[in-house]
Formats: sequence, structure tokens, C-alpha cells
Amino acid sequence: MKLNLRNPLTFFDLETTGTNTVQDRIVEISVVKVMPNGETITKTNKINPTVPIPVETSLIHGIYDEDVKDAPTFKNIAKSLAQFLEGSDLAGFNILKFDVPLLVEEFLRAGVDFDTSKRKLIDVQKIFHMMEKRTLSAAYQFYCGKTLDDAHSAEADTLATLEVLQAQVEKYDGEDVVDNLGKKVGVIKNDMSVLHEITSSNLVDLAGRMVLNKDGKEVFNFGKFRNRLVTDVLEKEPGYYNWMMNGDFPQDTKRKLTEIKLRGING
Repeated sequence: MKLNLRNPLTFFDLETTGTNTVQDRIVEISVVKVMPNGETITKTNKINPTVPIPVETSLIHGIYDEDVKDAPTFKNIAKSLAQFLEGSDLAGFNILKFDVPLLVEEFLRAGVDFDTSKRKLIDVQKIFHMMEKRTLSAAYQFYCGKTLDDAHSAEADTLATLEVLQAQVEKYDGEDVVDNLGKKVGVIKNDMSVLHEITSSNLVDLAGRMVLNKDGKEVFNFGKFRNRLVTDVLEKEPGYYNWMMNGDFPQDTKRKLTEIKLRGING
């Protein structure tokens, strides 16, 4: 089934040195850019992370230090990659919790401001877990009737994710989506704006440390101030802002927190 696109939709997957979005680095990135006319452009690049790849991580994705020692660093490709992604919405498997935050961190370290606020973010895993609650390999088997060979290969995972989203849209078109509490959160449609609203609309920062509550207000989504309004906490506990800014939080989270703080000062 052809996806109904207003903008290009770029599926991507990262292989990395680990699972910490602040400290770890990209070692491979694969992108599949789907144009509104159905044309696809696939690019895969090894990346020199400039830090050693832990052996336990290499055993998972098969990429070792020797494989990337002559590859470009992310800083080398950051501008050209940002240009390639210009005007494109983003999709992938588990991108909201990991791939997008890590990609943004890499761009920020490279001095490239990669803004996701005006892009639709489609997380195929979130739709999958809402509707079937399984893994990428199981999703590929379930929706496409195929076995995912070369799992944890960035390109294989990325191409499989594209096929899964196409099959999801066809299978669930017009069906209600409910959350874990049984509340209806939307209806599956072949419309990227609708899928964005279902999977990504309540995020304030990409790491999900702050989210929008039912009234559309920013609240903390972790720690002792969970579900408290960010503006109230910053006003009554000003030291919390400094703690987060000096803590091990993604730069994107700190940037969004600062925007909220400045808005309160100027408001």
C-alpha cells in the first residue's frame, strides 16, 4: 500500500556504541527517503564514532573499531545529512525514545541545529505496541509474512520498518487506537499528521522528560515532580532548573527547559 504523503518521509535506523543517548555515538546510519510520488532513496553510511566501540555492542550489530577507523565522523557528514533531511518528516522503529534524541545530540555536537519541532515523527514501534505489542522481527513476520534476515543491520531494519508501516496503515485503516488505560487516542489513517498525533503529539522534549498533560500544559514526566507543571516547579523550586542543566540530560531536554523558563520570565 502506498503511503499518503504530503512531505517526504525519511525512515532511519542507527547502530551505535551503546544505549545512552547523551554519551554514546553513531557507528552506522541508514536512511530510506520516501517521496510523495512513491520514489525511494536509500543511503547507508558507516560513521567513525571517535570513541571505542564496546565489544559487547559490536557482537550485537557486527560493527567493530576496525570497520569504522577510516569512515567519516558524524561532524564530517552532519551538514550534508541535514540538507538531505531538509523538509522531510521522520519515521522509524523506536525512534522517539532513542534514535531521534541521539541523532539530535550528534547534530548539536557537530554545531548543526537540527530542529524536529516542525517535523512529523512517526514511531512504527509505538503503533505496533499499541495494536499488537511485539518486536520488529515479529512485526515483520506478522504484518509482511517475512522473516527479517540480518536483524540489527541498519539497512535491513530500516527497509523492514518501511514495509511494516505500509502494512500497518493498510491493516488498521479506520480502527480506533486506545492506550493502556482503554482511552481512545485516535484513529489509524493513511495520513502522516494523524499518525504523528497518535505516536508523538504529547512530547515536549525528545527524551520524554517533559510531556503535555490533558490540558496541553508541560509537566515533568519523571522523578519527584512527575505530573507537576514545569512552570510551577521552576517558580517554586528554582534550584531544580540548575540541577537539570548541570545534570546528565540531553541537550535537547535542556534547551526545551530553558525555553519554558524564558517564556515564564518574559510572560
